[in-house]
Amino acid sequence: MKTPGDFGVGPELALVERRIREAIESEEPLLTEISEYVIASGGKRIRPTVTLLGFKAVGGTKFDRAIDMAAALELIHSATLVHDDINDGGTYRRGRLAAYRKYGIHEALVTGDFLFARAFGIGGKFDDRIVDLTARVSASLAEGEIRQKRHAGDVRIGREEYLNIVKRKTAMPISGGAQAGAMLGEGTAEEIDILGEYGLNLGITFQIVDDILDVVGDTAVLGKQPGMDVKEGNVTLLAIHALNNGSAIDRSELIRIIRKRQKDWGEVRTALRMIQESGAVDQAREDAREFAERARKALDAFPAVDARAHLRDLIDFVLSRQA
Repeated sequence: MKTPGDFGVGPELALVERRIREAIESEEPLLTEISEYVIASGGKRIRPTVTLLGFKAVGGTKFDRAIDMAAALELIHSATLVHDDINDGGTYRRGRLAAYRKYGIHEALVTGDFLFARAFGIGGKFDDRIVDLTARVSASLAEGEIRQKRHAGDVRIGREEYLNIVKRKTAMPISGGAQAGAMLGEGTAEEIDILGEYGLNLGITFQIVDDILDVVGDTAVLGKQPGMDVKEGNVTLLAIHALNNGSAIDRSELIRIIRKRQKDWGEVRTALRMIQESGAVDQAREDAREFAERARKALDAFPAVDARAHLRDLIDFVLSRQA
């Protein structure tokens, strides 16, 4: 299985990691400790990979600023994970206790704020276009979280609103990273737009695959128990398909479980089984392939440089991931 380091930016990703570690050093050792714990649970570094590849795709050569930008965006992402786990009541993050479970809610909240501050300490040094882009990405994350909470247990939510939430919470940060990389590489306005479109569709693909894994994933591989979306009342694309297009399931029972505020794991497993039996998993996989194809098509206007090939390989990586 590939890692982001296999997409032609391994040395640069190592420098991003170093920059992140430098940024989270604090005079308060506990802040540094919690930040390191959160960063280590942060996942596959898709966002910095896209930023660096966007920079390379437009012919950028001086990586220092791109590395800083990638580090800033990853710090923002890490901060949102801390706050999301608190909001969602999540217990584990990639097989480790969520930061607030290990260190306490107050300490985790302050650490999330600290990570945001460090991110803008780096990102605030760029020109107005990039500062504005970073601010819009951060605002979209907050807006997406509010919209998702508003629709908790809402079985009437449709595909359009689901995609609206996904764009704000997942796709816009990836799209913003691709655009920022292109800006720093002095790409043209057209190239910046193309990479933004690529990143948006890659991000939607990523989230749909994530939602699929929450229904059919392996606990040992995921690092968490599947079914968290059902448990938290998040109505994903799979639930939407099961409720509207599914067959051979007790729709009223699925609605009852999704709407219920407090669910036991037996009910969650029942809902997962019904979603699987409805055919929703295959439908969602087709949706993921659709957005992946849109991401591929967005790259057609680029010359056949190595970075474009790596950006395309990254789409396949996202589609085939198991965690």
